Amino acid sequence: MTPTPETILFVDDEEHLRLAASQALELDDLKVTAFAEAEKALALVARQFPGVLVTDIRMPGMDGLTLMRKVLEIDPEFPVILVTGHGDVELAVSSMQDGAYDFVEKPYAPSRLVETVRRALDKRRLTLENRALRAQVGRRDTVEARLTGRSPAMVALRQHIRAVAETDADVLITGDTGTGKEVTARALHRASPRRDGPFMSINCAALPAELIESELFGHEAGAFPGAMRMRFGKFEAARGGIVFLDEIDSLPRPLQGKLLHAIQNRSITRLGSNEPVTLDVRFLAASKLNLEEEAAAERFRPDLLYRLNVISILVPPLSERRADIPLLFAQLVSEAAARHKRPAPDVSGAILTALSARDWPGNVRELRNAADRYVLGLDLGFETELLADGEDTTLAARMAHYERTLIAASLAAHGGQLKETYGALGISRKALYDKMQRLGLSRTDYVDEE
Repeated sequence: MTPTPETILFVDDEEHLRLAASQALELDDLKVTAFAEAEKALALVARQFPGVLVTDIRMPGMDGLTLMRKVLEIDPEFPVILVTGHGDVELAVSSMQDGAYDFVEKPYAPSRLVETVRRALDKRRLTLENRALRAQVGRRDTVEARLTGRSPAMVALRQHIRAVAETDADVLITGDTGTGKEVTARALHRASPRRDGPFMSINCAALPAELIESELFGHEAGAFPGAMRMRFGKFEAARGGIVFLDEIDSLPRPLQGKLLHAIQNRSITRLGSNEPVTLDVRFLAASKLNLEEEAAAERFRPDLLYRLNVISILVPPLSERRADIPLLFAQLVSEAAARHKRPAPDVSGAILTALSARDWPGNVRELRNAADRYVLGLDLGFETELLADGEDTTLAARMAHYERTLIAASLAAHGGQLKETYGALGISRKALYDKMQRLGLSRTDYVDEE
C-alpha cells in the first residue's frame, strides 16, 4: 500500500489494537496505514517519507526495538513512537536515549496517542523542510563555487543558471574561447534535478569523422566491418543525466539532421538497427561562434539552432568583469597549488595590478594557465607586457593604477560592503569614499545581489 502524505505507520500484531488506534487517529483527521508485521512497515520507510512510525515493542518476528534500529539506520531523524506495556516502561525510556522520539504506555487514552503523534509529525515536517532548504542552499553554493565572481555580469549569470536549472529545457551556451562554457554546463547540471545522473561531455570537434555516428548513437554487432559486438553510444550512456555537446558548430552537417531528430523525439536508432531507443536526457550545447551567422551562411542547420536555442546563456568574457580577476586568480592559485601539491603562494599587489591591467583574450583558461605558472614559480612577465603595451609608466599613473586595483579587490572580496572594505584597508570611511570618487569606483559594481 502506498502511503499518503503525512502518514502514520502503525505496527501492532494485535488486530483490535490496530483498529482502535486507527480509529482514534482517523477521527482526528490523520492518515494511518496499519500493519501486523514490522517488515511491511519498514519497506515504506525512506529519508523523504513524510510521516512517523508508531510500533508496539513486543511482537513476534521482528520486534519494535529492532524495527526502530533499522528505521534509524535509514534516517537517524525519523520519529519513532514506541507502544509499551507496564513492564516495559524502563526499556522504553532507555530506548529514547537510542533515538526513539517518545513512548506511550498501554492502556493509553486516545487523546494521548493523538497528541504524541501530532508533535512527532510537526518535528518530521520541520526536519524535511530544513533538509530541502539546505539542499537549495547547497545548490547555490555549488553554482557560486564553480562560477566565482561578484561582478554584476557573474551575479546575473548565476541567477540565470538557477532559474533554468530546475527545468528540463535544452540550453545553448555561448561565449568567447576560454570563458568557461563547460564549467557553466557542469554548474547547471549540479543545480538540476539530474545532478545524480551522468554528465556526458562530448567535444564535437574531437570526434573522428568516420566514427562520430557510432560514438553518438551506438551500433549493433555487424553494423560495419570491425563491429564485433553491440555498443551503446554516448547518448544512451547518459540516460537519466545530461549530454553536453561542446563546439557543436563543428558537427558535420549530415550529422546535424540526425542530432535534430534525436533532440526532437528523444530517441535514437543504433547503426545497423531499425529499433528506436528512447532517451531520457537533457541536451546542453556550446559554441564560441555566432550560430545565427553560421546558419545564414548555411554551415549550420537553422532548425537545429532553433531547437537547441530554447534557452540561451551567454558567458561573459573577463573584459566585462575585471573586478572579479583578483578573487578568481586567488581561487585558481589555490586550485593549482593543490593540483601540483605545493603551498599556495601569496599574491602581491604588483601582480594584482598586472592581472587587472591585461585584456586576457584567452579569458579564464588563460588566467588558469597564469595561476599554474605562478604556483610553479615561473616568470609571468606582466611588467614587461605593460611597458610594451605603451601604458603610462609615470610613478603617479602606476601608483593610481595600483591603488585602484587594491581597492577594487577589497571591494570584491567584501561584496561592496564599505565598512568591511575600509576596515580591511586600514583607512577611514571618508578616505575610502574620496579615493573611490577619484578612481572611478562604485560600490554597486561589487554588491552581492544574490
